Amino acid sequence: MARMSAEERRESVIRAATAEFARGGYHGTSTEAIAKRVGVSQPYLFRLFPGKKAIFLAAAERCVEDTIRTFGEASRGLEGEEALHAMADAYMRVITERPEWLMMQMQMYVAVGAAEQDGDAEFGEAVRAGWMRLWDTVHLPLGADINETTNFLAYGMLINCLTAMGFPPEHRVWEGMYPSARIKGRLER
Repeated sequence: MARMSAEERRESVIRAATAEFARGGYHGTSTEAIAKRVGVSQPYLFRLFPGKKAIFLAAAERCVEDTIRTFGEASRGLEGEEALHAMADAYMRVITERPEWLMMQMQMYVAVGAAEQDGDAEFGEAVRAGWMRLWDTVHLPLGADINETTNFLAYGMLINCLTAMGFPPEHRVWEGMYPSARIKGRLER
């Protein structure tokens, strides 16, 4: 069996951290749990990352970058409503297939609020920078229309909340969504 490089281990830590933080949040997740999931010692974990905060921010960054990549790939070569539906469909597919991705997003926002209440702006700066890259990724395919971009992202946040709360696909709360933004449409295919 080939030994993993430090970069491969780092990737393993980010994947494990995403799963652990998604479930337990920043304050409820121990570095011990992350190290155990990866199969490394805590001292080795801290050779890869300087601390828990750095691990969380790396997982948050990966989550944002994965979302940006999903939207970018889905909208490539499309504009306007075609891009909107392609991005919505791709996003719905990802959050139903990888629920830890959705939960990590939700934990990111909670961590920012909690950190900023404690006077720590680093979480907020990192997550807001990612959000702005995400904004730019959807803004151009939607015709650089600020209202379309705002509506798309607002629907996305509503979808995140409804999905995280476990509303079933047939529940009436989904009726106001455009078809590509409904979980029901995703599950029936």
